[in-house]
Amino acid sequence: MKSRHWYHYLWIWSIIYFSLGFVNILFAWLGLINFCLPLLFAIIGGNKLFCNRYCDRGQFLRFFGSQAGLSRRHAMPAFLHSTVFRVLFMAFFFAMFGSALWTTWLVAGGVASVQDAVMLFWTIRLPWEWTSTAAVSPWVVQFSFKLYSLMLTSELIAIVAMLWFRPRAWCTFCPMGTLTQGICKLRNKKG
Repeated sequence: MKSRHWYHYLWIWSIIYFSLGFVNILFAWLGLINFCLPLLFAIIGGNKLFCNRYCDRGQFLRFFGSQAGLSRRHAMPAFLHSTVFRVLFMAFFFAMFGSALWTTWLVAGGVASVQDAVMLFWTIRLPWEWTSTAAVSPWVVQFSFKLYSLMLTSELIAIVAMLWFRPRAWCTFCPMGTLTQGICKLRNKKG
């Protein structure tokens, strides 16, 4: 049996993050850690060590797919591996992130009001009525809802891919993985 390392338990962070978001949507801001750390590893270290070892989602998928045996391990269609699909998928997710920033900007400027719902797959409204956010600025609340929507949607896509394909199938087309791979290639080409 392989030895267990501390990072094998990072899957717990995924559960904590999504649970905290149900308690109070403002915890969604913690999701920025998942955006910043992979970029820092790629820019500073020139590697994908974060993706390969420290990604809480990757550890979550590995744990539940491999160790808990929930993965059906069907072969993945070739198009999911293609550079074109990966880049388009990344562009789509970053467009959604850009949309989150734009609506947050509009709320901050007083042009729009807070959309107080998590939008699953950008179309299914999940009401968060039990979350009190009166003590903070409306733009902070707006970004929380948008970021949590993005994180929850991508988590569900990752879980479906894990259940049907191999445990870390999501990692094949993960938007952050695609971005950090590009950063690493550029950084290592210059070095």
